[in-house]
Amino acid sequence: MDKLRNYDVSFSGLKTGKHEFKFEIDKEFFQLFDTEQEFTEPKIAVDVLLDKHTTFLEFEIKVDGTVELVCDITNENFTHPIENQIGILVKFGEEYDDSEEDVITIPTNDHAFNVAHLIYENVALSIPMKKISPNISDEDLEILEKFSPKEIQKEEEQQSDPRWDALKNLKNKN
Repeated sequence: MDKLRNYDVSFSGLKTGKHEFKFEIDKEFFQLFDTEQEFTEPKIAVDVLLDKHTTFLEFEIKVDGTVELVCDITNENFTHPIENQIGILVKFGEEYDDSEEDVITIPTNDHAFNVAHLIYENVALSIPMKKISPNISDEDLEILEKFSPKEIQKEEEQQSDPRWDALKNLKNKN
């Protein structure tokens, strides 16, 4: 947890208004978390814009950079651009609470807010579900199409069962 302190944004000595903080993150940042990433070689610049108000804080976190992904089709590595931004409202209360989606409550006596988890989430949300290399060839796509499961054509004329037809007639009479 001590290494995450590098991502604390201290707001106690700041005047009301907008303030900007910059971070450069790489694979060492992601090693601070006990999760396995779907990417390698991250080179990401993070801009944290803090708008300090008298009773709350507004954070806007922008990430911009690249990561290496593995193509789902060809298993080749390729560079994928990362660009995303999230906004969070931080208010003060009795204890830490992040149960709301865009609002985080921190204790009133805190003097800094750690943005490491927000940066991590922002990058994770930027990774596409389907990782397809821009260098994929038409031949690879043809092979994929050839072996993809096909939709079974349904019979246009369904034969009706006389037992069910009798039940449908009962339903229609009521």
